[in-house]
Amino acid sequence: MSKQNLDINQYQTLVFDCDGVVLNSNKIKTQAFYDVAKIYGHEFAQALKDYHVQNGGISRYAKFEYLLTEILGKRLIQSELKQLLDNFALEVKKALLTCEIAEGLDQLKAKTSNANWLIVSGGDQTELREVFAERGLDYYFEGGIFGSPDTKDTILAHEIDNANITMPALFLGDSKYDYQAAHSAGLDFVFLTQWTEVNELSTWLKASSIEAVFSINYLLGH
Repeated sequence: MSKQNLDINQYQTLVFDCDGVVLNSNKIKTQAFYDVAKIYGHEFAQALKDYHVQNGGISRYAKFEYLLTEILGKRLIQSELKQLLDNFALEVKKALLTCEIAEGLDQLKAKTSNANWLIVSGGDQTELREVFAERGLDYYFEGGIFGSPDTKDTILAHEIDNANITMPALFLGDSKYDYQAAHSAGLDFVFLTQWTEVNELSTWLKASSIEAVFSINYLLGH
């Protein structure tokens, strides 16, 4: 698939990541990982922040488990993990309600009126559904809003099995994991670069022959 033959109308399903695609929330969450972990000290908080950036799209559950067991070398205690997750949710919820929304959603929805739209995110599913409802974004995604603790691979497999995702389908993402999950599930993929935090992006995109566009507006021909 190239820019010349990318026809958004060929798809029966459009799957969107949330952070960095629909919402400009990557930096918010990156800082929140540091802020929540700084109770253990700067070095460990920075290590978690770096791990988060290197593993975009993976759930907060997995990242805080990694903090406790790998970075800190501790035994996993569920009550400690829950406290970290609760603190993280408090940090990000307010910001998600006010951060920038991607331009062009209305126009893209009109252009792809026959396609089923879904959110498949590494963000917490309950939090996502609350934020999207409060911001009036949930009606775009009639196929559902899905997130952690299930992984994107699990969600995609489940929704394909349920015929909620029908082919051909396109995944719009901004992380390496988004691409890997889409590719494994048999979905076409377009990388949105506007808000991504992937390091050395151009090198990776070229090496992987991945189609990339700046933003959702590109899909309208802008």
